[in-house]
Amino acid sequence: MVISLKLDSDTPLYEQLRNQIVIGIATGKLLPQEKLPTVRQLAEDLGINTMTVNKAYALLKQEGYIVIDRRHGAKVNWQPADLTDSTEHTAKLEQKLELIIAEAVIHGIDNEHFHKLCEQTYEKMNDYH
Repeated sequence: MVISLKLDSDTPLYEQLRNQIVIGIATGKLLPQEKLPTVRQLAEDLGINTMTVNKAYALLKQEGYIVIDRRHGAKVNWQPADLTDSTEHTAKLEQKLELIIAEAVIHGIDNEHFHKLCEQTYEKMNDYH
């Protein structure tokens, strides 16, 4: 998986890295149990500080997207959704969507256009499977 970060973005580098890994998992570019580069290797490849990669990996681990083992490094931990924890995940997703929808409304994007954007983006994720 190719990761490219925008150094001039308002989004912090660790968050860009986290987001690209999550998208890589969703699109199937990163497979369950796939080994990720070491913190040092990824930092060197991307030309960023190891603490930035460390922060992204820690966030991904906290969110359950990866597992980190001292002997085996970081691996993708994604599995099909477990419906037992879907209530908590749905609540988090709803919070994020509320902000995205608020931004869309502020920028004059109507309901129909917003739904079309969501549909296109969702299809893009599924096109990789």
